[in-house]
Amino acid sequence: MGYGYWGSKHVRVLSTVPGVKVVVVDRDLGRLAEAHRNFPAAGTAVELDEVLADVHAVVVATPPCSHAQIALRSVLSGKHTLVEKPLATSIEDARRLVDVADERGVVLMTGHTFEYNAAVWKLKEIIDSGELGRVLYIDTARLNLGLYQRDVNVIWDLAPHDLSIISFLMDETPASVTTWAHHHVDGRHADVAHVRLELEKSGTYAFVHVSWLNPQKVRRVTVVGDQKMAVYDDTSDEDRIRVYDIGVDSHGLDDPADAYAMPITYRSGDIVSPHVAFREPLLVQDTHFIDCARTGRVPNTSGRRGLEIVRVLSASDLAQVTGRPVRVLDVPAQRSADDVEAPQLFAEPACGEIVQ
Repeated sequence: MGYGYWGSKHVRVLSTVPGVKVVVVDRDLGRLAEAHRNFPAAGTAVELDEVLADVHAVVVATPPCSHAQIALRSVLSGKHTLVEKPLATSIEDARRLVDVADERGVVLMTGHTFEYNAAVWKLKEIIDSGELGRVLYIDTARLNLGLYQRDVNVIWDLAPHDLSIISFLMDETPASVTTWAHHHVDGRHADVAHVRLELEKSGTYAFVHVSWLNPQKVRRVTVVGDQKMAVYDDTSDEDRIRVYDIGVDSHGLDDPADAYAMPITYRSGDIVSPHVAFREPLLVQDTHFIDCARTGRVPNTSGRRGLEIVRVLSASDLAQVTGRPVRVLDVPAQRSADDVEAPQLFAEPACGEIVQ
C-alpha cells in the first residue's frame, strides 16, 4: 500500500524474496506506471479492496495519518499487516489496531527498521556485556534538510526510529518526556525538536534531537558509560560503531556531586571499531514479517511495541504544549479539550484525500 519513498523500498526487497508475489496499490497512476517499469513482475491496483481477497498480507507505507484507517481495513479482512512507523497518530487508534489484530488472530507488526539493523544489535551487545559500565546517558541525532511532511511534525516523522532504538538498547519504554519543538518554515508543524526521556528502570536519560532543517545528514547514537563510550554512525560506510576507552575519574570524593571542587583525571585509551556484518535492515525486517505471517510467530516489533512508541510520541505532544515533563502512562488515549490548554495542537492531522 503506497509506492512512495518507503513503499518503493519495500517493493524492491520483497521482490527478491523467494515464494513472494507483490502487488503495488496506489491511487497515483504515475506511481503505478513507475512501479510497473521497475518491477514488471509485480501486479498493480488502484484500491486495496481490489486485491484484499487475493493476498495473504499487507504492508502499509502511506502517509502516517492514513496508517490506522488502512491497517484496520486490512486487519478486519484477516490479513497479516506490517505498518510503517508510526503505527498510528493517536494512542486510541494504535490500541484499537492491536486489539482487533488479537481478536482476528492475525500478525500486526510495526516497521521499526532500526531494530533489525546489525549495528544496533552490536551496540546492544556491547551495552549488555558491561563494557561501557553504567550507562550515564544516551544522545541521538537524526538531522537532514527535509523531507517536510504535510501530516505530522518532525518528532512523529523522525523520532520513532530513535525512540525504538533507545527502548531496544535499554529494554524499557521511557517513563516521562520533556519536549522543546519549533517551526521555522511551515507554520503548522515543528521542524526542529529536542526531546528528553527519563528511563526509570535503567536510572538514566536519553536525549533525542531531530530536524528537517539542517545542512548535513546526521544519523548518530552516542552511548556514554562511566567506563567507556560508544558511537553508532549510520552514515558511515565503514566503522559504523566505535568504542572509545575514554572517560573522567574523580578522586577522594564522598559525593560525586562535589566533583567540580576536586581534582579530576581524564582517561584516554584506544578506539576500537568492532566488525559488523551488514545486511540490509529493511530486508531483514520484511523477511521476518513474512516468516511471522507464515508461522503465526509474534514479531520482534509487534503492534504492541508500536503502541508503546505512539504513547511516547503522544506524551511529547503534551509536553510541548504544557512546557512540563509528562509521564507516558498519564497521557489519555482519547484526547479532549480539557486535556491541555491548547487542544487544537492535538487535532488529527489532515491527510486530505488519502494517497495510497
